[in-house]
Amino acid sequence: MADEQMAGAIRGTDDTRLNASPDTALPAPAGAGSGTGTGASSGTTSTAPPGPAPAAPSGPAPTVPSGAPSGPAVMVTPTGPARPLDTIDRAILRLLQADGRASVRSVAERVHVSRANAYARINRLIDDGVIRGFGARVDYERAGHGASAYITLKIVQNSWRTVREQLQALPGAAHIALVSGDFDVLLLVHTPDNRTLRELVLTRLQSMPEVLSTRTLLVFEETDLDPDPGHGD
Repeated sequence: MADEQMAGAIRGTDDTRLNASPDTALPAPAGAGSGTGTGASSGTTSTAPPGPAPAAPSGPAPTVPSGAPSGPAVMVTPTGPARPLDTIDRAILRLLQADGRASVRSVAERVHVSRANAYARINRLIDDGVIRGFGARVDYERAGHGASAYITLKIVQNSWRTVREQLQALPGAAHIALVSGDFDVLLLVHTPDNRTLRELVLTRLQSMPEVLSTRTLLVFEETDLDPDPGHGD
């Protein structure tokens, strides 16, 4: 029975419920440990913004540390509203999205500001919660997760926070979003194989009282879009 149900899910039909570097390293987010930083696209260069570089944020220039790239991604809780970003801030963000292991010196050279200025800006972006952390981009198939799927869920009204906590605990959950439209939640999962995916949908998801129905869409191929460091706003 479960195999027939999952076969329908793979075709895109509704799932049936079972029971009804050497240079200076980037500053790490608060609480981040040592380790490797983001594995990302390597060293593309950016076009320096025209005109003189804006002044560094007020206050004494920070001490630039040395060492290895920052550790695994760590969520940073913002202490207040994010301050407005200028063209230099946005250029720094594009560079770090393309290469999260870039050193402060490299970032500073590419956006044509001093190293202290770049370091202060990166710290501010972290403190404001704009940069949430640094981590590796993984090829899930090569990492042993050959079955990926987007799963849509309809849930009981006002149960989003409860459902979100349960989905975060699922093995292989990569992205969770509350959305509008014909369903309420969009979930991206990576699992070792279709059997594991079937068990996750038919056993784990559909045993949640708040989940009314699900729909499973297998991913046949996916491509991560790398930000272009030289592309403007």
